[in-house]
Amino acid sequence: MNPTRLRALLQKFPNQTILVVGDVMLDRFLWGRGIRITQKAPVPVVEVQRESSFPGGAANVARNLRALGGAVKAIGITGSDHAGAELRDLLNDQGVDTTGIFITPDRPTTLKTRIVAHHQQVVRFDHETTTPIDAALEKRIRDYFNSQISRAAAVIFEDYGKGVLSQSLLSDLHRIARRHGVITTADPTARHLLHYQRLTAITPNRAEAFAATGTPHAPPLDDVLADKSLLAVGAALLRKWRPDNLLVTLGEQGMCLFRAGKKPHHIPTVAQEVFDVSGAGDTVIAALTLALAAGADPVDAATISNHAGGIVVGKVGTATCTPAELRESLARHR
Repeated sequence: MNPTRLRALLQKFPNQTILVVGDVMLDRFLWGRGIRITQKAPVPVVEVQRESSFPGGAANVARNLRALGGAVKAIGITGSDHAGAELRDLLNDQGVDTTGIFITPDRPTTLKTRIVAHHQQVVRFDHETTTPIDAALEKRIRDYFNSQISRAAAVIFEDYGKGVLSQSLLSDLHRIARRHGVITTADPTARHLLHYQRLTAITPNRAEAFAATGTPHAPPLDDVLADKSLLAVGAALLRKWRPDNLLVTLGEQGMCLFRAGKKPHHIPTVAQEVFDVSGAGDTVIAALTLALAAGADPVDAATISNHAGGIVVGKVGTATCTPAELRESLARHR
């Protein structure tokens, strides 16, 4: 990518306000070292040496947007518990506007706790409620969204199946965003497939893309553009969801960009080492959306997001990417 063009795009990132709507959560990490296998059961004993917490889910998308320089308003819910207070504090400290995160005593904050020994995740345990939120909470989200959309450049819908985004709420918010001419993107989950229609961009991974079309998963081929199963799924999703851009993330194979009337475009991975893929999809959609909002064409935006994703998988835990790291990565792979 042309360095002058990249610099011009990155300089526009701070001028973009992005709304992130969906399931915010807290990621907690217990870091330690495996010292032995317990005698009472065949499980490892981990000696915990430190703890850390990071925004997760939609909150991690907001965190990634801020790391890249964008202005962010997070919209979702937390419980009236310690995890919720910690999550809001973390976001506020990082410059994310949390006035759209509503507190409810009726459900806990989604909390995912991971135990990591010697840079490898040993186990994860979750505290969460996945039932849909009630009509009163939906109205508060809809009203807040209405009050902010005129000042936004883009909206990211982040559904992790934790109850915030119903089909009716997604459709309402997307209709409002389209009426204001705002870019709309989404990162779907195979566990709670919503029907997305006419978004600017959607970023499923390979498994999610196959699941969304009801196609049995097929092993990938080395040559992405000769992978007939993947190409058929991409074409089917273009017909089903009718997005402007469908960016299917492919792990070690990079990404494939599908657009109506154009040939699929394969973007090879730039990841040097893969330590942890946790949250990489959050980084990808944050970078893609921010680049589109700044005026990047879809191929350049996808290339930027590919580099951002390649950077964070080389870090342990849910991580972020900075503009300086992006510039270095793009310069290294020119």
